[in-house]
Amino acid sequence: MKRQIVSLDNISDLPRWRRPEALLFVMAFAMPVAFATWNALLNNFVIEVAGFTGVEIGWLHTVREIPGFFAIGVIALIMIVREQVLGIVSLILLGVATAVTAMFPSLGGILVVTMLSSIGFHYYETVNQSLQLQWLPKDRAPIVLGRLVAAGSAASLIAYGLLVITWKTFDLSYNLVYLLSGGFTAIVALFALLAYPQFEAPNPQAKKLILKRRYGLYYALQFMAGARRQIFVVFAAFMMVEKFGFEVHEITALFLINFVANMLVAPYFGKVVFRRGERFVLMFEYIGLTLVFLAYGGIYWLGWGVVVAGALYVIDHMLFGLAFALKTYFQKIADPEDIAPTAAVAFTINHIAAVFLPALLGYLWVASPGGVFVLAAAMALASLGLSALIPRHPEKGNEWRLFRRVVEANPAE
Repeated sequence: MKRQIVSLDNISDLPRWRRPEALLFVMAFAMPVAFATWNALLNNFVIEVAGFTGVEIGWLHTVREIPGFFAIGVIALIMIVREQVLGIVSLILLGVATAVTAMFPSLGGILVVTMLSSIGFHYYETVNQSLQLQWLPKDRAPIVLGRLVAAGSAASLIAYGLLVITWKTFDLSYNLVYLLSGGFTAIVALFALLAYPQFEAPNPQAKKLILKRRYGLYYALQFMAGARRQIFVVFAAFMMVEKFGFEVHEITALFLINFVANMLVAPYFGKVVFRRGERFVLMFEYIGLTLVFLAYGGIYWLGWGVVVAGALYVIDHMLFGLAFALKTYFQKIADPEDIAPTAAVAFTINHIAAVFLPALLGYLWVASPGGVFVLAAAMALASLGLSALIPRHPEKGNEWRLFRRVVEANPAE
């Protein structure tokens, strides 16, 4: 049966729960249930069941990031399938792969299942970012994106809360928890596929590789964000388990605090981006991250304890919540038809460092864990310098402060 196609100009005829913004919230809620549960259990699962050290965990995250590096493949896929369908099918794949994670407790099995779930996650994230920027008007995007972050945090909060309450009380197994969380995400994504019409944005997306010089600052910030994020994702939680011996319910409780904080502050962050602009918010984020990463190093060199480590982890996570300002910066400078292909290119750029950094830093971790975090602080400082180049009011022709000319002679720039 042919699916209903609805132009964004006609969505007022639909009930609110079937509009594009509602679909974005459904997907924003569904994805973290699988991903957050996988993340909460991962370090304990691989250490207790598969005997991983820093070397194996580095390789695991390198494998996990390979599909992100090839997110550029989305450009080819949207030639034959609608973006909306691709995003939801990718979400189903993430759910199914998460559901079967504990059924393959060897290094090889974990790497294969991780690769499949990562394909789902990264292709979903690439398409989701594109749909957000196409479906949300520029004047509302920062506020709605903040609310979407809060919705994702709420989903993670529920998943983590259930883990904290039930993990020890009912002596749950890794297999059962992965099965339930991944299954939930897959079922909700299937509902989204069947219950919503296909939405047609007013600007058809270019279905080819696009690289423009005027997007250069955006590309550079994406590269640094990917490199910096990997150190947090891979090694910050791993530190809590390896150094301080956190158990599943304890690391989950820490994640729980993270998402309570994000749920409360993310909508406020959206308002700050709207009022103060992307440059202010991103510079604030990178200054904070520099200090946090240096403090992480102090845990190893100065002997700071678990309370300091936990507080830094929560602050770290909150600061990363400001990253959606990078999306709104691109929305303001982009040609409307460039959003989908550039989202794919940016995701690939974001994952260039992610492919090799975890494995390489796994070896550095064995020799000097504090050195890993000092390197992250240096990356945050580099990002700070780049973010200072963002204009107060970015737009086409005013993409960055050293590139202030309107591109008329060569529109391809």
